[in-house]
Parts: sequence; C-alpha cells; structure tokens
Amino acid sequence: MSLVVEQLAKRYGHTTVFSGINLTVAPGEFIAIVGESGVGKSSLLNCLAALDDWSEGRITHAATDLGNLGDTQRAHWRREHLGFVFQAFHVLPHLDVAQNVGLPLLLLGRPDAARVQQMLDAVGLGELGSRLPAELSGGQLQRVAIARALVHRPGLLLADEPTGNLDPATAAQVMDVLQQQARDSGAALVLVTHSQAAAARAQRVLHLTAHGLQAA
Repeated sequence: MSLVVEQLAKRYGHTTVFSGINLTVAPGEFIAIVGESGVGKSSLLNCLAALDDWSEGRITHAATDLGNLGDTQRAHWRREHLGFVFQAFHVLPHLDVAQNVGLPLLLLGRPDAARVQQMLDAVGLGELGSRLPAELSGGQLQRVAIARALVHRPGLLLADEPTGNLDPATAAQVMDVLQQQARDSGAALVLVTHSQAAAARAQRVLHLTAHGLQAA
C-alpha cells in the first residue's frame, strides 16, 4: 500500500512551515527526510500520521484519503495501518516489555502472545518480556518501541529521530533492527533524522525546506 503526498502545505497563521510537498513511498521502500532544525520535519511526519492537520494538499494511503477522515476514523486508521517509532520511546512504565509490545494488538482486539514473542525475538529481546522498562537501557527501550510499532504488521512505518538519544554504536544496532524488520514486513518506512549515518541507509534521501522536498 503506497503512501502518496500531493502539494502538502502546513501553515500557522501567516507563517508557512512547509509547502509544495510531493512524495510517493512504495511498499517496502525506505525514505529518509533530512533538514535543518525547525524546518518542520516532525510536523510533516505528524501530518503523514494524521496526528496533525495540514493547510492544503492531499495525503492518501492505499485507497484512503486521510483528509476525509474524522478524528475517530483517523485513530482507527492509525491502529490498523500505522507504526510510529519516537525518539523518546514512549513506553508505558507500569507495563512490562511484552505488554508494551502487545498493546497495538490489544487495541485492535486481537491479542497474540505468540506474535509478541516473535517480535521480541526479532529485536533481540526474547528473554526480557517480563522486565519493566526501568530495567532496560536506552537501546533496549528503542528496540521495544520498534517491536511495538511492527507487531500488528502495519503497511506504513514512521520514525522520528529514533537514534537521537543513543550513542553511535547503539544507534547503529537500532537502525539494523529497524531496517531489517521494516524490510521483512514489507512496510513503507519514512525516517526523519539529523543523523547522516542513519540517512545513508535509506534508498532515497530527501532534503526538506520550506518550499518542498528535494533529493539530498
């Protein structure tokens, strides 16, 4: 299921965050978006996730025009089709690792302990399902977040600076896991990053400015 963005613009009053964004991401494709701080990379990602509204343009995923969805419909679309990996991990501290990873399946009404264990094994945390987040390192927490984002087999995976809080060696390990799992699942992967090392792994690198996306 392709993600297609056409002439997307985001404005706050008279201030333009970005405009003229055109982008197509095919299933299984890995795109990195880079740019200066404050240019709107996270805002763009939030629009692609239908977490934020845009001022003009169109975003479609498969046959779904996200702009035509109400808040509840957007939430249902995200649950079914989207995985989001955040820089700050956003794991729930009172749930153990397995419960955190299994949360998307629980919200969809199809809990699957075997699938959760499969994802924990895939990200190298197979023996840590009963641990609480406070007992894990930053790199391990980011792998929990990746497993959670992919456990329900989404068609679209968005990652916002997923290695920003990690040392270079751990960041490389996390990118290995993210890239491999996205490839195995066939998800379209859009990564926003300041890291040249992370961006270099992508099939395409695009530079975001206020006036659109250009090949970097």
